[in-house]
Amino acid sequence: MIVIAKYLWIIGAFIFSVLGSIHLFYTFFTNTFSSRNTHVISEMKSSHPILTKRTTMWKAWIGFNASHSMGLLFFGIINLYLSINHSDTFQADHFLLTLNILVAGFYVCLGKKYWFNIPFTGALVTLICYLLSYTLILKYIIKTNEIL
Repeated sequence: MIVIAKYLWIIGAFIFSVLGSIHLFYTFFTNTFSSRNTHVISEMKSSHPILTKRTTMWKAWIGFNASHSMGLLFFGIINLYLSINHSDTFQADHFLLTLNILVAGFYVCLGKKYWFNIPFTGALVTLICYLLSYTLILKYIIKTNEIL
């Protein structure tokens, strides 16, 4: 049962790693996140946020997309690493498991409200994998009456 929990966690982490990689690629090597309205792009390139004139809304847009990509990559890679290389320790750390479930849930909420189907579905599948994994871990602990 714990092996299944491990693989569910790996699947979820892999999904976030792939989504983060694709997002980073799209940010820097395609125009996928550009507006279809060229006027909007030119306005963004010449507009500054109220906070500072040292950047433009366009540069901020690119930076936000890049940092979002890196957040997903970091989240996914750390979870892959821990679940593959330190599975027993990771499965015994209820704080980390719960924190990861909350972060995945946050991405689901963002996806539902602000994004399109692919990232929303990816975040939802990850959340489901994490919840199922944690449920299996808890069942194992209750059944064996031990902490991993």
